[in-house]
Amino acid sequence: MTTLIIPGYRGSEKGHWQQQWLADDDAARLVEQEDWENPVLSQWLHVLEAAISETPGAILVAHSLGCVLVAHLASRPSAAHVAGAVLVAPADAERMAVQDPKFRSFAPLPRHDFSFPSIVAASRDDPYMSINKARALAETWGSGFVDMRHAGHINVASGFGTWPEGYILADSMRRQNEPFRTRRAA
Repeated sequence: MTTLIIPGYRGSEKGHWQQQWLADDDAARLVEQEDWENPVLSQWLHVLEAAISETPGAILVAHSLGCVLVAHLASRPSAAHVAGAVLVAPADAERMAVQDPKFRSFAPLPRHDFSFPSIVAASRDDPYMSINKARALAETWGSGFVDMRHAGHINVASGFGTWPEGYILADSMRRQNEPFRTRRAA
């Protein structure tokens, strides 16, 4: 089962756990945006939907603004081809849009149940979203929730290079979706 790696704003820098994942997992593919510096929701969605159409039944592993991208995808027809999602350190696009207009297309944050299983992993000291808001969104989205305690933005700056727990979370999505793979094969 393919894993689609979905970075956020500015992509995933060298040493980021997403980059390590791509190096470790032959079945992982990067969803490469044309412009990491100027996020436009419609353009980013187009790229993500194209990747999903090439790899139906994939597990999505998103970080930061990439989590918000997946949340917007969840209400679109292509969401039917997603087996599950691991959303790590979601960014508060609403707050970011107030601070910088380049994030306006990602706001407001979607508030609807996802049509695929998902897990949100969030930190109590993430500068980009409060733990309470992350927990509330997880509940709204119908996602499981993992409290990463004091893990910052779960990136290189907060000490996350290789992140074995991420593989465990993605594997839980794969196990949940055995019926999805059977259905796809039929």
